[in-house]
Amino acid sequence: AMRAAITEQTRVVFLANPNNPTGTWVEKDALYAFIASVPADVLVVVDEAYIEFVDDAADFPNALAWLDVFPNLVVTRTFSKIHGLAGLRVGYAVSNPQVAEVLNRVRQPFNVSLLAMEAAVAALNDTEHVERTRELNSAGLAQVRAGLADLGLSALPSMGNFLCIDMCRPAHAVYDGLLRLGVITRPVAGYGMPQHLRVSIGTAAENARFLSALKMVMDGLA
Repeated sequence: AMRAAITEQTRVVFLANPNNPTGTWVEKDALYAFIASVPADVLVVVDEAYIEFVDDAADFPNALAWLDVFPNLVVTRTFSKIHGLAGLRVGYAVSNPQVAEVLNRVRQPFNVSLLAMEAAVAALNDTEHVERTRELNSAGLAQVRAGLADLGLSALPSMGNFLCIDMCRPAHAVYDGLLRLGVITRPVAGYGMPQHLRVSIGTAAENARFLSALKMVMDGLA
């Protein structure tokens, strides 16, 4: 569908992999074929903000490996997710040098602070934190999925640190009920999914609190 939407007026295509807010992903062969099909004068930006959460066993592409193949490819990553540095607003893009040179012309001067850069470098070297967070997230996904199954609910497949849950009813009522109990979720009706809520994975205690609140809300709506 994305390829069919590209016209002579198209200049940039953005693709998040894993996708937000669904958590779904495009597998290696499909993504490669898509990028290869895009005209060379159209930039393809692959946002890999959640790639560190991906299961190593998955058939998941690392788009950085294709930069030498596709001069029109740009790969973006962030320190706001698994590294936990969202407040510093720091990330990076990797691209063909010619594309990087153009981006450098239009970026704001001093757009990343010295503190953010130092923290980013430290985060890249903190592999222990990344592995610990991956393990916590994997356990949390399993915990929440099991709790959802007990409630007769399910979520889309996810390679992120969140689940997109089918509430089997208009989700706004569930969202409002959870909010009254102090649990904040994200409605995704604006993405054409009025029955779904996006829920971040937290600690075991936080996940348990969410599941308990969700049961209360669902029982009240039954």
